Amino acid sequence: MPFAVLAAAVTGLVVMALWNWLAPAVFGWRLIGFWQALGLVVLSRILFGGSRGWFGRRSHWRHRLAERWQHMTPEEREQFRAGLRSRCHGFEPTPAPPPPSV
Repeated sequence: MPFAVLAAAVTGLVVMALWNWLAPAVFGWRLIGFWQALGLVVLSRILFGGSRGWFGRRSHWRHRLAERWQHMTPEEREQFRAGLRSRCHGFEPTPAPPPPSV
């Protein structure tokens, strides 16, 4: 926990310093404070990074799915794919167009 607080503080200070150095000179924007910089970090994580890198949540999920996939028979894999296709309409591969007639 102390490491997470220290990492958040350092990240906030780095973002604040970079913003206050670049944004006013390049774009003419105002200076920001520490809490605004920390808010930008959180917002950018939500919009662009998700929880990737935060305690490995996504990698654990992917690892479990890959492990289960390895133990499936070809029939179970096809059944799994068919279930996904039935739930995710519009994501089926489109058939190749017919070749041009000469």
